[in-house]
Amino acid sequence: MHRTPLVPRRVGTAVPPVRAAFVVLLLAVVVVAGARLVLAAGGMQVMGMAEYSTLIPIVGAALLPLRLTLILGLTNLVVGIVAYGILLPSMSHASRITVITALAASILVSLAVCRTRIAMERRLKGLMVARDRLTLLSEASTRVGGTLDVARTAEELAEVAVRRFADHAAVDLFDPVLKGEEPAPGPHAGPVTLRRAARRSVPAALAAASADGGTVTYCRGSMPALSLLRGVPVHGQFPDGADGEECWPADPDGTGTKAPHSALAVPLRARGVTLGAALFTRSRHRDPFDAADVLLAQEIAARAAVCVDNARRYTHERATSVALQRSLLPQVVPPQPAVQAVARYLPADVGVGVGGDWYDVIPLSGARVALVVGDVVGHGIRASAAMGRLRAAVRTLADIDLPPDELLTHLDDIVIRLQSETCPTPTGGAEDAAEADVGEFVATCLYMVYDPISQRCTAARAGHPPPAVVHPGTCARFLDVPAGPPLGVGGLPFETAEMHLPEGSLLALYTDGLVEAPRYCLDERLERLLQALSEPKPTLQDTCDHVLDRLVVDRTRDDIALVIARTQALDDRHTVAWELLDNLAEVARARDLASLQLAHWGLPEAAFLAELVVSELVTNAIRYGGSPVQLRLIRHDTLICEVSDGAHTAPHLRRARTFDEGGRGLFIVAQLAERWGTRQQSDGKTIWAELALPPATVPTPAPALATL
Repeated sequence: MHRTPLVPRRVGTAVPPVRAAFVVLLLAVVVVAGARLVLAAGGMQVMGMAEYSTLIPIVGAALLPLRLTLILGLTNLVVGIVAYGILLPSMSHASRITVITALAASILVSLAVCRTRIAMERRLKGLMVARDRLTLLSEASTRVGGTLDVARTAEELAEVAVRRFADHAAVDLFDPVLKGEEPAPGPHAGPVTLRRAARRSVPAALAAASADGGTVTYCRGSMPALSLLRGVPVHGQFPDGADGEECWPADPDGTGTKAPHSALAVPLRARGVTLGAALFTRSRHRDPFDAADVLLAQEIAARAAVCVDNARRYTHERATSVALQRSLLPQVVPPQPAVQAVARYLPADVGVGVGGDWYDVIPLSGARVALVVGDVVGHGIRASAAMGRLRAAVRTLADIDLPPDELLTHLDDIVIRLQSETCPTPTGGAEDAAEADVGEFVATCLYMVYDPISQRCTAARAGHPPPAVVHPGTCARFLDVPAGPPLGVGGLPFETAEMHLPEGSLLALYTDGLVEAPRYCLDERLERLLQALSEPKPTLQDTCDHVLDRLVVDRTRDDIALVIARTQALDDRHTVAWELLDNLAEVARARDLASLQLAHWGLPEAAFLAELVVSELVTNAIRYGGSPVQLRLIRHDTLICEVSDGAHTAPHLRRARTFDEGGRGLFIVAQLAERWGTRQQSDGKTIWAELALPPATVPTPAPALATL
């Protein structure tokens, strides 16, 4: 098929066929009746009757097109010549000339009136068309780009174009654009494969049809391929019976028009990048696209392309934020001897952006565990980056075993320093002040530490919602943890709450996105959370899903982080402790106690390393620490050796020289242990070392031996 150049139809001169036939018939009757009256008048005033004949073409000029007006005027002239010049011999020669001249003059007047009327109709119709086009352009500016979703923006473009501009509209985008990525650079010579992002049609059966995500291929030399290659709109008509598959792509769902009457392909380009193409067609009952339609479509497509590119960029930024957020969060919650924990993180939907919610489950010394939930104010990549900083700071502070209130105090200082780093300098310009966003470094945090041996939990919070707890056999309630100020405010202290949690207690830590929702009271939402937690479920995963199903009503507002943990206890089968005297002779006794206990636990393979580590730690505690000295062994998935003394001076690792008699104890411990460290206490310090157990061990631990 060959593309034919566009031939615009005439506008403003067409008259409905029924109306034209009626007018011609009426005027013919008037002409015949006038001729009969002329013949019957005979001796009457013939000149008076001729005056009425001159009005016939003028009346026709007000109703008929120019060609019909000319035909009517000539017919009237012929009738006048026959009637007045031939059939009435009694008329004088001067009267005949006067009548015929008047009839001829009426033709000229009627032609002038008809041309003036047609020109005014064309101008009026042009003004109406211009008004409709401006209205369509205004509607496209307001309706297209209302969301930051690429697919929805394409659908809005198709919806605006259908009915008022085209009978069928389709928007095809490169596949990377829908994913928020940069499309491949041009030129796109074809064949080009795109993905159908949106489609709308005028018929009722297709008016509500939307894109199914299918692919469509533009053949080389087709109108869409040429528009992508040249970067300009391409339009044309298709003759009757022509096969348009070579120049126009078929819809992937098979419901569109293969060979339209008039077609227009406009490339979607924004910021120098080709994103796809918009395709418009008209059926045969409408005028084909003209040059003004091409300019209008180009303007609409240009504005829509900017909106599509904005949505693409936002999709890319949001995907980056989500990836950054998820990479900074724990991918899995490792098994802990203190708790069984599961977590859920739900990012906000498109339109708000990823926030700074985070959670963590941090193993501590002595088989303890720290549960953390926090929220950075703000959204986007900066909030995710700030969240990563705070999470790393919390892990660092947790490694040195700070109490919850002291940890939040240090974290508050860190947030204040981050604020000062992002504040605009006094010498900075207005742009620096505008780009600075210190609000995102204000955060809330809840920090809890649970000890499975004593079954005690200590917690502190900084502007964060209180945690909920469900004791075995009871209903859920909120823990009475003093509410401190948000991180970054400074100047106010944090308080710690301590409570006993029996084995099997359920803890729920969450961010405010779970309980805050528009049009809902906060107290009502908190009560719903307690009700959801009070309903027992088989597993922690089921409990998490149940809580989210009951409370999540709108994910477009804020991120949601939820951690649910079930406490466990380590009894005498897992731990044993001995008090030692402040005498170096106790080192041998400590080795014997450890060896016997490991044999009783069925871990003789670990006795050698454990004796060596215990010997070095006890020796340092007696020599440099002082009483009271205590040795404690904790057995779970690993073996933990702890030695406590009454000194507050923290030991440090150093490399002994060749001829030094001491200084190698901690170095040996560090080489043998998986992990080791020190934690401060009110009455001294504890040095601990964690040893890996051999693969083959007795699965059921035995009770601890009596003190030797």
